[in-house]
Formats: sequence, C-alpha cells, structure tokens
Amino acid sequence: MRSESNTPTIGTRRFPVHELYAMPKATQSLLDDARIDVESWLSAKVADKLSRLENTAFINGDGVGKPRGILTYPAGSANPGQVEQVNSGSASALTADGLRTVAYALKSPYLKNARWVMSRSTVEAISKLKDSTGQYLWQPSLEAGELQTLLGYPIERMEDMPAVAANSLSLAFGDFRQAYTIVDRLGVRVLRDPFSAKPFVLFYTTKRTGGDVANFEALVIQKTAV
Repeated sequence: MRSESNTPTIGTRRFPVHELYAMPKATQSLLDDARIDVESWLSAKVADKLSRLENTAFINGDGVGKPRGILTYPAGSANPGQVEQVNSGSASALTADGLRTVAYALKSPYLKNARWVMSRSTVEAISKLKDSTGQYLWQPSLEAGELQTLLGYPIERMEDMPAVAANSLSLAFGDFRQAYTIVDRLGVRVLRDPFSAKPFVLFYTTKRTGGDVANFEALVIQKTAV
C-alpha cells in the first residue's frame, strides 16, 4: 500500500465584493425637452467613471472598500502573497537588459498568454531606448490599428500604472487572466427616483465589484532600481 503523498491541499480563496455608487440628477423638464436622451447620456458618463475607478483599484487599490491592486503586494517569490519584482538595472530609468530580465523571469506555463501592462509614458520611454550607436532598440509598428508588441508579447496600456521614476513599479508582465480575478456582480444597476427630490429625477447608480491577485506566480513586476 502506498503512503499518502505530501502535496498541497485544496482550499478556498475569498474575494470580497465592494460597492461603487453615484446619484446624478436632472430636472424632469430637461429630460422632457432636451434634444438628446439625457438619461442615457448620464448613464454612460457614470458607467465610464465607475470603470475608471475600478481600473485604478485593480492596479493600486488597498483592498479596503475597494479591490486590491497588483502593485500593493510585497516583493518576493518564495511565499503566497508576494509578487516577484525585477530591478531595471538603473536607479531612474528602464533598460533593455531589465526588460529582458522581466520577460525571462516569468515561468514558462504563463508565457503563452503573457502581455505587458504599462502607461502611455512608459511605452514612450521604452521607445526611446538606444544602443551605443544611437540606434533605437525597439521599432514599434507604424501601421494604424496594429497591436504593439515588445519582445514578442502584446502591450496593454493602463494609465494607472506609475510613470518611470526612481523606485517606481512602472510595468508588469504576465498572464493576467490567471494572475488576477475580477468579480463583477450584475453590472451597473440604476434606480430611477422621480419622487424624493422633485422637480429633480434622481438616478441612483450602483456597481458591485471585487478583485485580487489569484495566482502570484503568473506575473512579474519591474522596479526602477539598480
């Protein structure tokens, strides 16, 4: 009879759901007389703002009343609850060697669906890297609509990622479908209230969202440091 193997046990992971809300208002006269659909316009504006707040939390949220972001975990790779950080090789800038180190730091099972996440300014900084002869190291495509890639992997722009600066965490690389889990409950809900604040109509809007790192091996972060 074989003995039981010493393997990890299956457990549960809790992802709290937090509520975002807004309550814009408009007079009934405006809703009746405007040449545009004011109610739809307000709904679209609120949904866009809520989406922006969610994106910020997915990157930098502290988990208190909001999702927890990928940049808020301590550096490391030995234990759950740590995200590996790789130094760029410069105290205040990105380097070509540092970018390659990040790409090779990610474990092989996650490379197939890996992508870069960085802000627009970080993409610009990478595009200006040059060799000793002054030649640009990276030549992004000039074709309109063509997906930008770096070292063969797609780039996703997230403006909530920090700009390149000393000790900043300016880019992340990984399979984010496995690394990060987003819990979205029922989407945006709107309660139309024409009674509580007459002559205004209130649009009580809520959205319940949670998010957290689910697989700490599936991403690597670049730190601007020697």
